[in-house]
Amino acid sequence: MNPEKEIINLRNEIHKHTHLYYVEDAPVISDYEFDILLKKLVDFENKFPNFFDTNSPTQRVGGKVSKSFQSIEHDFPMYSLDNSYSKEDLENFHNRVLKKILNKDLNYLCELKFDGVSINLTYENGIFVRAVTRGDGIKGDDVTENVKTIKTIPLKLKGNFPLKFQIRGEIFIGLNDFEKMNKERAQNGLEPYMNPRNTASGSLKLQDSAIVAKRPLQCFLYQVISDNSKTQIDNLNFAKNWGFNISNTYKLCDNINEVFQFINNWDKERNNLNFEIDGVVVKVNQINYQKILGFTSKYPRWAIAYKFKTMQAQTTLKSVSYQIGRTGAVTPVANLDPVLLGGTIVKRASLHNQDQINKLNLHLNDRVIIEKGGEIIPKIVDVEVSKRNLNSEKIIFINNCPNCLSYLQKNESEAHHYCPNAFSCPPQITGRIQHFISRKAMDINGIGNETIELMFKNNLISNYADLYSLKKEDLLSLERMAEKSVENIFQGLNNSKKIPFQRVLFALGIRYVGQTVSKNLANEYKSIDNLISKTYDELIMVDEIGERIAKSVVDFFNDSENILNIEKLKNVGLQFETNTVVLDSKIFDNKTFVVSGVFDNYSRNELKKTIELNGGKNLSSISSKTSYLLAGDKMGPSKLKKAQDLGIQIISELDFITMLKV
Repeated sequence: MNPEKEIINLRNEIHKHTHLYYVEDAPVISDYEFDILLKKLVDFENKFPNFFDTNSPTQRVGGKVSKSFQSIEHDFPMYSLDNSYSKEDLENFHNRVLKKILNKDLNYLCELKFDGVSINLTYENGIFVRAVTRGDGIKGDDVTENVKTIKTIPLKLKGNFPLKFQIRGEIFIGLNDFEKMNKERAQNGLEPYMNPRNTASGSLKLQDSAIVAKRPLQCFLYQVISDNSKTQIDNLNFAKNWGFNISNTYKLCDNINEVFQFINNWDKERNNLNFEIDGVVVKVNQINYQKILGFTSKYPRWAIAYKFKTMQAQTTLKSVSYQIGRTGAVTPVANLDPVLLGGTIVKRASLHNQDQINKLNLHLNDRVIIEKGGEIIPKIVDVEVSKRNLNSEKIIFINNCPNCLSYLQKNESEAHHYCPNAFSCPPQITGRIQHFISRKAMDINGIGNETIELMFKNNLISNYADLYSLKKEDLLSLERMAEKSVENIFQGLNNSKKIPFQRVLFALGIRYVGQTVSKNLANEYKSIDNLISKTYDELIMVDEIGERIAKSVVDFFNDSENILNIEKLKNVGLQFETNTVVLDSKIFDNKTFVVSGVFDNYSRNELKKTIELNGGKNLSSISSKTSYLLAGDKMGPSKLKKAQDLGIQIISELDFITMLKV
């Protein structure tokens, strides 16, 4: 007997039966026979541990514990979808497509919009390698060990698949399984889970994969990322043949009328499904047309999501409170009698602004109708005026800030009121600092929003620059602040000094300056000093910088308090200049690079492009012909060891930038 061959045959057989049972719903052996096969494999693997395989069927039971989830940059951004709520929106989308795509063979692939957790899977040589959550679309969390436990995700592919590719899908919990979970929790005296989507999302972030393996998670795949693709529908058919779980609910539509028919059908039939959906996704089927249409900064121009109208609920308005954001904007919030809406208990709803309150003519104790309408925060859409008490008090928008009592202001061109007391109003101060430390900005680990509130209340900070002047003894004196927590805070602050200029600029919290605008300004002016010196007329000449943004930037840098904070941040070492690269030079002629790991200032794709533009060549694997291993954080130990064994020069991102500047 050849034990290695026996183990491989057993694995292949179990993979086949797993697919037949969980994906095809067509088992050919009994559960008992399956268990016997699995037990036999376990015995063999225990007896011959040298044949261990991380993607063996025996590894689906989990058991690995992740104390934290590594942040991984996506090779290809995971864009959101533009949402539509009416047939008119879809007609407009169709007309925009037709303006660029004149061919008569244009058609659309319509799919259900699964209400779950987006995931990106990587396969190499037919083997499952990695699973990363969507995150912010640029970076997500590595949840490979947890996803490996999901039976509807193949660990090994079959058929004629690409050597390396990525595929995207949605992880969810079926409604029947969810109901069963909650029955078991009730029997054990536990609180029921609120809804399937949140439960699926929370399951993916559990530290112990053995617990995840017990959750009834499933996955539908719907998007193959490959350079060799021709159409969306071909991709789905290929993926199904490779062993992926593809929902059979999609349809190829030859015109917009067929798209409407598909939507109308599933708007009626969605309640008969065993999983939750919140709409339909419409995609241009031809990949070459998708490339022509391209992307905005947020969405693909070749796809759109039609959102079904959400269920409504009726409840009573008890009071209105007012929240002050980091920019001073005042948002009224309706406090409601708790009511169940779409699987969650709703206690509050956004009222947006004074105009909305006036439009609804709200009174205390009104019976109001609320819905989510595609938004995360519920909103009031109507009032049952006939049920209003004649003596009920009308809601009058406040004149003064509820926190600092400053008189509120309102610009004629804007809907929101603002508290002008930017540097003394507590929620504005803490809001700016919380924005500064956030993941998309300075990404300071060890500090959360509650910690910021605690520091502020204890007079340790009054702006984000104060974070870098904190002392250990001050933090240790705070409630629930242990030695290790303090060490993590200082480590996070120190690491933030490597954050590139475009994100530091975003972190400053300039009104209307989001991530895309920050990147454009950083690329245009290269340093904070150059940006500070620019006039309104110069700023509006920059791509995507309009009058409102330009005025806001000028106003921000005209404030002496902001300039003082920037000088403090400069002095502690934050990045206020863009690391420039030399393009189209021959500095790397005859040099070969392997780029591996996660980098602070550039993505792997940006580094590879820079290498090629400067005469170098990128390699996928290390060999004796490799000139440099460009090593980032959290790179694979095998690559590092091989480079060391072969005597390959290992350089950091900083070394690489220095080489370019020579």
